Amino acid sequence: MEAVVVDAGSKLLKAGIAAPDQSPPLVMPSKMKLEVEDQQLADGAVVEEVVQPVVRGFVKDWDAMEDLLNYVLYRNIGWEIGDEGQILFTEPLFTPKTLREQLVQLMFEKFNVSGFYASEQAVLSLYAVGRISGCTVDIGHGKIDIAPVCEGAVQHVASKRLEIGGVDLTNLFARELKKSNPSVNFDTSDVERLKEQYACCTEDQLAFEAIESSCQPERHTLPDGQVITIEKERYIVGEALFQPNILGLEDYGIVNQLVTSVSNVSSEYHRQMLENTMLCGATASMTGFEDRFQREANLSASAICPSLVKPPEYMPENLARYSAWMGGAILAKVVFPQNQHVTKGEYDETGPSIVHKKCF
Repeated sequence: MEAVVVDAGSKLLKAGIAAPDQSPPLVMPSKMKLEVEDQQLADGAVVEEVVQPVVRGFVKDWDAMEDLLNYVLYRNIGWEIGDEGQILFTEPLFTPKTLREQLVQLMFEKFNVSGFYASEQAVLSLYAVGRISGCTVDIGHGKIDIAPVCEGAVQHVASKRLEIGGVDLTNLFARELKKSNPSVNFDTSDVERLKEQYACCTEDQLAFEAIESSCQPERHTLPDGQVITIEKERYIVGEALFQPNILGLEDYGIVNQLVTSVSNVSSEYHRQMLENTMLCGATASMTGFEDRFQREANLSASAICPSLVKPPEYMPENLARYSAWMGGAILAKVVFPQNQHVTKGEYDETGPSIVHKKCF
């Protein structure tokens, strides 16, 4: 049985049999609706409760995570109880040791997997574009991870996590839309769809400032029939990544964050990291974002300007969205056949701490 690769994000879970040059077969929301009995209602009525197992990249509710993986692996992937296969998980930057141990324990003790491996998302994303060194800027739903990678190893001392992500940009977009359309009640799912459809970047800060007075309004009809007007709001989502003060943060923009991170690595590695910069996550696919990022990079104070990696032609167009999963599929074709993974015997002998010795 081929190994399964799982990339569990705050918003979406990506999973499927390892196929390196394909998008993940299963992409589904990470949050779940659970039916629970409300003791305060008569006759013990059942109510729906929304549970989010993963928050800003890390598992927060292990019971919900077990239910989610049970649905994914047995109902969708086609595993059968007593005949489970091997599995590879992607890991976000700075995953605590305790969470790594809880995951490997869950997989061996609850799912009875025959083999386990985990690898950091930054490394896997670079694998997806044929690199083992470089730097990833991963704009996730709940966080932004900036990670310099050298010879397949994340340089943690130089890496940085920003506690903002797509969800914060969605909230910003919702607030701005509300200012222009005060009588409209926006549903979060509607705002997310509008963000994906309309959000874009101007070519620089001056263009953003000029757009305030010259932007042409566009009318959009929501699913419930309400008509809204979208103007300069579409540009503020991307601008917030280059001007975090828009989100109320006193911090440098995303390009400066990248250059600062790499500057903390030995100078002999600067060129191979900065010249192999990769943008990951759905937000990185925003219209104009890649061009704006490269323009800002060309103007940076760094002696070596960051330049973006172009994905191989044989990889899917949506590589930025699913790069960690695709890189995981590539790695799965190596670690399991070569027995570099954690086996059931090794887990039984050593316990959950074996993950730190085998998965690094």
